[in-house]
Amino acid sequence: MVFFCHATTNSPVVEHNQCPLLMAPYRRKGAVNAAELLSRRSRGIREAGTLSRHNMRVLRGIILQDSREFIKAWSRTSKSTIKYQDGKIYLQNFQNCYSCVYSEPQLLYKLPKRSKLEKFEDALLCQSSLESTLASPSDHKPSLLALTADNWLCRLSAETGEELQRVYLSSKHKFRYLGWDVTQEIFYVKSVQNKESSLARQAGITQNTVMHMAIFHVFPLQILGMLEINKKIFGNGVTDVDLSLGVLVVSYSNKSVKLYSFEHIVQKYLTEKLMLGKQSSLLGGKTVGDTPFGIPVNIQITDCPPVLFEVSCAHNSFQIGGYPWHYIYTPPHKSHEGTHHICSLKESTLAINGIQNMDCCSLVSDAIFFHPDDSGRIFHVGPATINVLKIKGELNSGLPSKVVKDFSMATLRNNNPSQVTVTSSGRTVKKRFHQLDDDPDLETFHMVEYEDELDLLAVVVTNGEEGEGRAHIRLHDNQSGQLLRTVDLEEPWDETYRHELFFDKDTIVHIEQKNTNFCCHVYKLKAARK
Repeated sequence: MVFFCHATTNSPVVEHNQCPLLMAPYRRKGAVNAAELLSRRSRGIREAGTLSRHNMRVLRGIILQDSREFIKAWSRTSKSTIKYQDGKIYLQNFQNCYSCVYSEPQLLYKLPKRSKLEKFEDALLCQSSLESTLASPSDHKPSLLALTADNWLCRLSAETGEELQRVYLSSKHKFRYLGWDVTQEIFYVKSVQNKESSLARQAGITQNTVMHMAIFHVFPLQILGMLEINKKIFGNGVTDVDLSLGVLVVSYSNKSVKLYSFEHIVQKYLTEKLMLGKQSSLLGGKTVGDTPFGIPVNIQITDCPPVLFEVSCAHNSFQIGGYPWHYIYTPPHKSHEGTHHICSLKESTLAINGIQNMDCCSLVSDAIFFHPDDSGRIFHVGPATINVLKIKGELNSGLPSKVVKDFSMATLRNNNPSQVTVTSSGRTVKKRFHQLDDDPDLETFHMVEYEDELDLLAVVVTNGEEGEGRAHIRLHDNQSGQLLRTVDLEEPWDETYRHELFFDKDTIVHIEQKNTNFCCHVYKLKAARK
């Protein structure tokens, strides 16, 4: 399943058409070249693994050849946000869709112009796994789930833009945000927060409802329930709510985060099972998902559920991952600013070497997150160094886990720059300040993108020594960190703008925001220019 605005996950791979009559091929200890792999495939011979894996191994080898290079094939500018996902580029607020499977992006479809009331507020891209058996043929094809400004949830064909299904959410609450809980194959729609007006406070009127959340199964599209987040149940100071890994994540203004079991909430507080297009007693016999009735609140939480886990953290930000389960957070105290604590989720104990600190002086703080390859490793990205960490520990061993370095990547820069310069007149000038670690004149890491099918890391590096910011992409082996090749980007890289980069097999997409404009640049793998 793939999706917008959050990290992707890999669908299970199903091996098809295994031939039981063929003798197992001779297993070479050395690497097999692309020509031999293609020859074996033409004769129907396959080694362990899937055909797709063989294809990706061939493509990886081609990408890393000196005879191939990434060449800019396409550029577009838009006044509205540009999105990229799963080989498709969306422009004009998801109205125009371009496919990147060709040598340069081609228009896949263009939707009719929509009014302000019908414009898309948010969208998710979804695709069913191969082994699922679904009632409707359209459910097996990629779909775009779009939330409109007038509270309609629409399911569109990702290939043609045709509307396949629509559900009306509510005439009482304004919904604006979509999000995934991929592990449960569900997604949720969040309303805007209810804010108390100054007049209401002066009149002594208390607004207890914070927001509403509708939760859907995605394959096929079906409603699970609607619930209300209420101050009387979850306490004062609720600032946000999310759903992830089967838990309801509630953030508070006092910098604490609490986790609740969503399964427990459904089992205990579900008052009626709903079906889209069917009548509901909660609507007085009206149809679920029709206008103006929408979807009723059928998960009515009457008391506070048990808290599974609670932590206080800076910016209400913490992450769970690794094996055994660990979490990463920064304590909300000034003395811990710039540090990242890695702790066991089961015992809430700090791992040995669990406090990670880049100790860098930069405008943009360092970033830390779990590796998306499900290896349990951790990326720690600073301006001059990227550390890939791994957690050593065993379940129920009674011993603390330990964080160790798997490998590191570093920029090429002078670690001891001269603090003295000489002017054209021969006068010696000594600098009174130290250069920032992410100074535009220094080679600096900006982001890391993981290409799961090729098992490559794409690392964006900038260097502004020539007066204009330039960027290149370093391709590293995901297992060892070895630098395999470098790709230069043609367009300047202004570090004051927001940038996104996507590395998707033979395609590199760079999206940048320049003031009120968005620019998209697409690079395709081609034969090297002579």
